[in-house]
Amino acid sequence: MMRRALWALGVVSCLVGPTATIAAQGGGKPVSGGNPTPGTAQPDPPNLSDRITVTGCLQPAPQSAASNETPDSNAPGNTRFVLSSAKRVDRLPSGTGGSTLAVNTNSASYRLEGIDSQFSPFVNARVEVSGEVKPAADNAASGNGSPILLVEFIQKTGSACR
Repeated sequence: MMRRALWALGVVSCLVGPTATIAAQGGGKPVSGGNPTPGTAQPDPPNLSDRITVTGCLQPAPQSAASNETPDSNAPGNTRFVLSSAKRVDRLPSGTGGSTLAVNTNSASYRLEGIDSQFSPFVNARVEVSGEVKPAADNAASGNGSPILLVEFIQKTGSACR
């Protein structure tokens, strides 16, 4: 009888000990809706009504002679890559792409905004790109009349540009 009681106590302690340890590790205050990196501004959420999808050839943007400095490849920018021979694709979820800007934007080329690592695997390949079109006032600094597309999704659709 005493042996059975000790055995039961041993089984219970084997089950309770690890459970209490795991519960203690999960403590702390849960993070909800806060800025994950204090002091760093977070980007605005995408405007779904300005989202479009286009296909084309991803190419390095021509470098202007006025810009002698090398851009930071880890910082988002819209001066390093363009989508040429662009064609609009009407394959969007409902509720997206309905803004006046998205409906009226139809160009043969787009400046792509993002970081280099997002685009470099697709240079000189045919791609499909989805993202938010930026208003014309936002691309005045680029010195180019092409609309800017803030890239949210990119996929390769062909091996080489023709």
